[in-house]
Amino acid sequence: MFKYIKNDLPASIVVFFVALPLCLGIALASGAPLFSGVIAGIIGGVVVGGLSGSKLGVSGPAAGLAAIVLTAIGTLGGYENFLVAVVLAGIMQLIFGVLKAGVIGYYFPSSVIKGMLTGIGIIIILKQIPHFFGYDAEPEGADSFLEASGENTFSAIFHIFDNLIIGSLVIGLIGLAVILFWDNVLAKKAKFFTVIQGPLIAVVLGIIFFAIMGADGPLGIEASHLVSVPIPEDINSFLGQFSFPNFGAITNPEIWVVAFTIALVASLETLLSVEACDKLDPDKNVTPTNRELLAQGAGNIVSGLVGGLPITQVIVRSSANVQSGGKTKLSTIIHGLLLLISVVLIPTLLNKIPLSVLAAILLVVGYKLAKPALFKKMYSLGWKQFVPFIVTVLGIVFTDLLVGISLGLLVGVVVILLKSYQNSHFLHIEDKSNGKHKISMTLAEEVTFFNKGAILKELENIPNETYLELNLMKTRYLDNDIIEILDDFAFKAKERNIDIKLVSKRGVVENPESYFEFFRTRPKSDISLS
Repeated sequence: MFKYIKNDLPASIVVFFVALPLCLGIALASGAPLFSGVIAGIIGGVVVGGLSGSKLGVSGPAAGLAAIVLTAIGTLGGYENFLVAVVLAGIMQLIFGVLKAGVIGYYFPSSVIKGMLTGIGIIIILKQIPHFFGYDAEPEGADSFLEASGENTFSAIFHIFDNLIIGSLVIGLIGLAVILFWDNVLAKKAKFFTVIQGPLIAVVLGIIFFAIMGADGPLGIEASHLVSVPIPEDINSFLGQFSFPNFGAITNPEIWVVAFTIALVASLETLLSVEACDKLDPDKNVTPTNRELLAQGAGNIVSGLVGGLPITQVIVRSSANVQSGGKTKLSTIIHGLLLLISVVLIPTLLNKIPLSVLAAILLVVGYKLAKPALFKKMYSLGWKQFVPFIVTVLGIVFTDLLVGISLGLLVGVVVILLKSYQNSHFLHIEDKSNGKHKISMTLAEEVTFFNKGAILKELENIPNETYLELNLMKTRYLDNDIIEILDDFAFKAKERNIDIKLVSKRGVVENPESYFEFFRTRPKSDISLS
């Protein structure tokens, strides 16, 4: 894990600066104590990060649970009663993991996952534009179209010039310019500029700017436009920020209903994030989903016991980790430790960071998730990929994450039902080793994203130093998701000394460089692509 510390340490700092305002903002939106968001961020980094099998996924409080938390605190009679539900939700997630419910994550089509990433990227951009200009009416981390302030995503943008803070805009522009220049110019000049990341310099400049300009004057920035970390006066007041569950309320049936709701939503959001993060991973690592549910369950138990919000794996922080060059889960763990150290030792310094500078960091993260070229690429794959993709994007932008995903999945299922036929045998594996470690894998006539979990599992179980014969002679329809799995597996196969022989009606090819290019050049009478 420490082999890539030169990559993980800079990435962890960027994730820390992304996570800090989100932890505080989500706590505020949830109607919970501000420090509860920081607690969840620390535990998500250290506890979940340590137990998880995900190399790049980052966990913490999630905006998708904010509405549930806000309602539950009121209906359950206080925050201490709500914490009992968080602990119970963690236990339920442990049960999900033991029952191997993580397989559900494989049943989301690639087009929907890509739509989720793109939709989140657009939401990040739209939600951060007001903060960039100094309009901070909505807490950081909110992702719903309708905002608690009475605005919606677009009306808030239209009103930014009525609430413009010149100082916030100036340092936001400076921070954005520094990040872009750092990433696109300096990082290509010398390795030093990849170790010291642009977002760190932007934050330092933001602190210096505020220290010089203060809260008054034409470029002044008031406290409401800065990070707001609780500042304890002494050790007793610091410890007083922790809350503990009232287990005397465990007999309340409403607590069990809330616990199950949190467990279900948190597990679903985690599995979606795992799938999305694995797609972003340049090293094509595959996260064990059942182990992830166990890690999340343990994290929520600990978080509930010490007063933290519910935890899930979250794609915004995970994508920031990937984009910043993180390699192992050490970056996740360090970001959690940085949250802990900073709120204990330097809360006053943190409260000098302008929110517009952090908005600049998130704008870059959002753009990298929602590059315009991706829309063109998805359109080129055909309507069966593009329609679920665009429905997911629009659903996330105009409702929220879970509704958008649900709409995209529904459309994806309809598309598959229109295309696929009933087929009881989609995968056949025959061991032809005879002392030579040779395996033959035959795909059936119709192979869709419903089958990708089983195929991915079988490919991962193939021993190193194996000769794999992949037979597609009978295959008439091969989903784009399966082609992605084969293409990703080819990357790992080289590392594991697995040779692949692809047998099809067109002919036989050894270790194809690109499965996408191979299938695109096939005759129409052979395999049709989704």
